[in-house]
Amino acid sequence: MEMVILDKEDAVDWVYRGEGAANLVLAYTGSSPSFIGKVMRIQKSQRKGKSRVNENEVLTAHERLLWREYKELMVWPNREIVQQLYVKHVMSPLLGPQHVDAGMRVRVTKEFLLSVEKNVTCRRPACRIDSSQVDVNRDSVLIISDHSVFMNGSVKGGPCITVEIKPKCGFLPISRFIAEENAVKRTLSRFKMHQELKLHNQEISEYSEYNPLDLFSGSLDRICKAIEALYATPQNNFRVFLNGSIVFGGLGGGAGSTTVLVGEAFEDSLKDVIKADDGMCKTSFIQLVSETVYSSGVLDQLLEVQKLDAYDIEGAIHAYYNIISQPCMVCRELSKDKLSNRHTSLHSIPLEESLKIVKDYLISATVKDCSLMISFRPMVDGDVLSESSHSTVYLGSTKQVFEYKVYFIDLDLKPLKKMEDYYKLDKKIVNCYCQMAKTEHKR
Repeated sequence: MEMVILDKEDAVDWVYRGEGAANLVLAYTGSSPSFIGKVMRIQKSQRKGKSRVNENEVLTAHERLLWREYKELMVWPNREIVQQLYVKHVMSPLLGPQHVDAGMRVRVTKEFLLSVEKNVTCRRPACRIDSSQVDVNRDSVLIISDHSVFMNGSVKGGPCITVEIKPKCGFLPISRFIAEENAVKRTLSRFKMHQELKLHNQEISEYSEYNPLDLFSGSLDRICKAIEALYATPQNNFRVFLNGSIVFGGLGGGAGSTTVLVGEAFEDSLKDVIKADDGMCKTSFIQLVSETVYSSGVLDQLLEVQKLDAYDIEGAIHAYYNIISQPCMVCRELSKDKLSNRHTSLHSIPLEESLKIVKDYLISATVKDCSLMISFRPMVDGDVLSESSHSTVYLGSTKQVFEYKVYFIDLDLKPLKKMEDYYKLDKKIVNCYCQMAKTEHKR
């Protein structure tokens, strides 16, 4: 496949599947054996002069220092390839290679990218079109398996239902570097506080009751509560696909609260997969997802990697300034009474320790922002698992057995320079939530 170059005439075979902040996702609908069962990730560029990392720079000198133990990342003159190798050599060992697909790069022409941009515009959410476009100055794209379908099942053409969840941060920080005025971070989930800022900025229209701490709790009841909350208000954290086509949730923007009509359409789409009584397919589906998350333990490893962030951004930001050898802007901003020995002591640690703190923080940032895809295929008598790495789950309410597979996606390498953005965002989130709490208290 490495020798393939996709040109203008190939663009018609790739259809819009969705998008995140950095990438468009397209699904293949053509007949080439090389691409059947594949999806494509194309990087986007920001409109209106918004700044972003210079992709031609590959890794900066400080990033090369940070990731130097991964020699495979050091030799490539292309940040896109470095991104792919980061997934393969850093994230895959941490999360388990059976749950991570690093994919492969395929060359494309500018004409291909221009055609894709033209073809997908009518499917993209307006908010995404306003802020970004296909980056037509790329020379390659990432091809990975379409994890919303089963390609090797014994029942060809059998139904497959896939849920995509963006779990977000599943623990409360306990870092001693968290300032006293930010102590709320130790008791409330980051997701809950961020909802207030998003509501304030009109990025969302309504508040979600989802709590990542429930999803990561290890309690079946709490996991079920989390899935029900995601279903009630999907935003950009919950989507469902049937045979690769989206049947629930937003394509590339956030979806609001689930209406009765949306719920009825979703119920109808599940009938070929879940053999429940009328009106009970959705309930059984939520049970299926909850039971799989609970019994598979797949989030345990994700949580462990998230917890590599032991210092919180309030501690890690000081180590960042050590690495880039610049005066610490955070220490400069803090008044003398708030600048404690804890902060100043971070500026006297060895460089190796600073590198580890920041590297662990960035790895944690990757998995706090990744997505989880779980695909289900109902099994009938005589079926065998399509792959040895897959497992089965029993849905008691319908007496069905489902083969399932789990993959983590969107495991992008976070640029070192984003450390300053993470710190600023953290301040905004906490300040907005505390201000809201004060206003509510006065009423």
